[in-house]
Amino acid sequence: MIVKVFDDKTALGTAAAEQAATALHQSILVNGRARIIAATGASQFEFLDALTKQKNIDWENVELKQLNEYIGLPITHPASFQNFLFERLINRTGITKYHLLAGNNNPNEVANHIGVDLQAAPIDIAFVGIGENGHLAFNDPPADFDTEEPYLVVDLDEASRRQQVGESWFANLEEVPRQAISMSVRQLLKAREIIIVVPDERKAQAVKSCVEGRISSQVPASILRTHSNASLYLDRNSAALLNVESRSSVKPIRKEQ
Repeated sequence: MIVKVFDDKTALGTAAAEQAATALHQSILVNGRARIIAATGASQFEFLDALTKQKNIDWENVELKQLNEYIGLPITHPASFQNFLFERLINRTGITKYHLLAGNNNPNEVANHIGVDLQAAPIDIAFVGIGENGHLAFNDPPADFDTEEPYLVVDLDEASRRQQVGESWFANLEEVPRQAISMSVRQLLKAREIIIVVPDERKAQAVKSCVEGRISSQVPASILRTHSNASLYLDRNSAALLNVESRSSVKPIRKEQ
């Protein structure tokens, strides 16, 4: 995994968007389309803003898959990740091919139906973040590193739910759903390229654990270090706890014992 550190999250978002645009263009050139996964949440604001302003991306040939969604939350709710994707990606680009997770429908049926489509062809590029507790998508610790199911119905731990309150998506902890549909870890790792966007000081400890600690289900995003084509974009705040040698480097793989 290549670690890249920038002065602030605006510079981070711009650089990550440039890499994403290049990857999208190349995939469309070679395959005639680009199948992508897009994360949601406050950490993705600057990146998606920069990405949707990139020139020469043929968005008509981009196919979008959703990473995760709350169970029981209608699309009209401000915290709905479907709503987020429409507002910050789909409506800004004119993407017409998308497969979203309807969290207010039967979650197992949704997971199975969208999962079949997800596995129909390879994912070219995944845009993801890292949670404050090290979660990847909504795979909270201890994450399931073994299942081959494309999507899972998961219980959200309190740290994940508190993060959503801290980002002002909900007024209090009781409003945050307790379950979600999440792409599995193994499914996410099947993407040909992964661009990880993680700004802000509140993510610094999670970043340090993911980059410098053991690869462990207790720190789910640490598994990204096993991917052959993953780039981690940080700002100086999220990178604040990293050792100097961890910056702008390819990290070795140290698997959990």
